[in-house]
Amino acid sequence: MSVVVAWVFAGLLILSVPVAFALLGGAAVALMVEGRPLAVMAQRLYAPTQSFPMLAIPFFILAGNLMMSGKFGDYLVGFAKMVVGRFRGGMGQVSIIGSVMFGGVSGSAVADATALGTALIPVQKREGYPPAFAAAVNASSSTVSLLIPPSIPLILYGLVTSTSIVDLFVAGVIPGLMLGAGLLSACWLSAVLRGMPASPAEGGFKAWRAQAGGALPALLMPVFVIGTLRFGIATPTEVSVMAVAYGLAVSGLIYRDLTFNVILKAMIGTAVMTGAVLLIIMASSVVQWILTLERVPQLLSEWIVGNLGETWMVILSMNVIMLLIGTILDLPAAMLLLGPLFIGIGTAIGMDPVQLGLMMVINLAIGLYTPPVGTTLFISATIARTSIGATVRELLPFYLVSLAVLALVSYVPAFTVY
Repeated sequence: MSVVVAWVFAGLLILSVPVAFALLGGAAVALMVEGRPLAVMAQRLYAPTQSFPMLAIPFFILAGNLMMSGKFGDYLVGFAKMVVGRFRGGMGQVSIIGSVMFGGVSGSAVADATALGTALIPVQKREGYPPAFAAAVNASSSTVSLLIPPSIPLILYGLVTSTSIVDLFVAGVIPGLMLGAGLLSACWLSAVLRGMPASPAEGGFKAWRAQAGGALPALLMPVFVIGTLRFGIATPTEVSVMAVAYGLAVSGLIYRDLTFNVILKAMIGTAVMTGAVLLIIMASSVVQWILTLERVPQLLSEWIVGNLGETWMVILSMNVIMLLIGTILDLPAAMLLLGPLFIGIGTAIGMDPVQLGLMMVINLAIGLYTPPVGTTLFISATIARTSIGATVRELLPFYLVSLAVLALVSYVPAFTVY
């Protein structure tokens, strides 16, 4: 059945069928070929929705939507410009710093790429930055949000592999900051070599204090999330609800821009994003059941470990497969399909599941700005009004940085396991 699923799924993807429906189509055809009742699909579709920890996903998305509305974006950009605007390529570095700070609020690379790209790419173009360079910085830096809590992909990985979400959140901070620092260095070096301008912020200490004070409440969100989880005050689901309350309080009492329309827009955006993710989760659960029924994860684990032998070669092969899959599949679908497959391989070679999760997220994050289906790549190129080819050429130094961080996370457990 798994072979039928793979062929039908690939064929539907080529026809541009959405990933969730392609998964369902492949599963349905496989069940019919085997003469199994389609009622099994209904049962498997329903099962993953009955997970209490999964409630963390819509609540964290809602908290991010509430925080990202209104004045937060202005304070964030202003604060980032105060910090790095004086350096060569300052506005590009503002985009990266902004992504690091946005990551602690939104947990979504697509939301990050859209919000910051819309605000910063036009400014960079006006200051003389090549449009393709501005798009490349935005496309690559937006994926930092996938590592810094509250990260939606890390929650999905934790749910599908039964790994502690708390440990994943804590472990994601250092790789996220490493990736951000590496992208900053690449941006600065490119700017120096090509003579791109600096963008020093106006005003002295008073202006800096105003911007920092305005950005501080939102910047404390990841600290609040990690601290609450790390000290066992609440579960991830409970913390997600507390994050919504925190977002309402910050928007309503500090930024004072919370209106009925803002709440309504945030709730509609949360419903749309949650619906899309949940549909992929439900469709993936059917495919996972078929793969488990035919022992595909176990057979794949035995084959890779048995034929490659050396641990470093096994890790390299997993990275290559994840990178390739990440370029053609949406991140949630890839995470849900690859998680159960690779957790067995990781266990067989003694890899900690937390380290595997971070390795998987970085691989799939690179896929978000790599053709042919790079979501943040297409968003950024569209905002910058430049071609995909030109943007990919500008992305080369950022690919190198991301691959270097991936290698460190893959082969040095100390960066993710505490």
